[in-house]
Amino acid sequence: MEEFARYLRFERDLSPHTVRAYLSDVAALLDHLDGRIEGVDIATLREWLAEQHAEGKSRATLARRTACIRTFTSFCHRRGWLPDDPGLLLGSAKAPRPLPAVLDQEQAQTALDVPSTGEPRELRDQAILELLYATGVRVSELCALDVDDVDRDRNVIRVLGKGRKERSVPFGGPALRALDKWCVHGRPLWIKAGSGAALFLGVRGGRIDAGTVRRLVHARLRGVEGAPDLGPHGLRHTAATHLLEGGADLRAVQELLGHASLNTTQIYTHVSIERLRAAYRQAHPRA
Repeated sequence: MEEFARYLRFERDLSPHTVRAYLSDVAALLDHLDGRIEGVDIATLREWLAEQHAEGKSRATLARRTACIRTFTSFCHRRGWLPDDPGLLLGSAKAPRPLPAVLDQEQAQTALDVPSTGEPRELRDQAILELLYATGVRVSELCALDVDDVDRDRNVIRVLGKGRKERSVPFGGPALRALDKWCVHGRPLWIKAGSGAALFLGVRGGRIDAGTVRRLVHARLRGVEGAPDLGPHGLRHTAATHLLEGGADLRAVQELLGHASLNTTQIYTHVSIERLRAAYRQAHPRA
């Protein structure tokens, strides 16, 4: 388990959340095997997954556990702990991909067009919301931004995404103006000895955390009539959907979001088509 954890962290460079999930899955498998991997075969692996299904585990959980098993048995085989790799014979379980909820353009406009008194918290929150919607970055990527990651001359931010892959993401005038207000009139008032170069700060001067960002997004959207209850990832979905509805190329959206596979990005085309169908059903007399 310790060697597998090191492999996931340092060779695969997986996120701490994914590492924890994989180690939990492997622990459950080893419990099923009474702590021994000798003699494990495809029948044993399928039996364990069948038990998980019978216990009511979701398709998403089963898909993750299948992926974890395949990674683990491959690792054990390369280490010489298994004579062959039974995980190669394990089919890939596919998790359902429900269409994500998104704001329509009017709701997004309402959420962002909120008057401010100029308080540092309001300036920070506005800059965060504008940047999330303008760029579609993940909340972890936003929290990790430093002041120097913002290129005001080119209107882009430098983002370190999954797998430590760096990308540049453009943003527009409203986000730039909100960032400037925060950096000039808000951030200097909250800087403490430990603030470092963090772009967005908490009230105590430290780098902002993902929980704070989630709370502020939920709070802002509660004031928008008819809007779904979304967090930062919902704004990411919204940004991607609005880009495609505005005519953006799917490959360009893939690059902006930092998706490794185009298949991940294609879900937003389904969102746009479904919204088009809903408008058609509502408006056309012979729908």
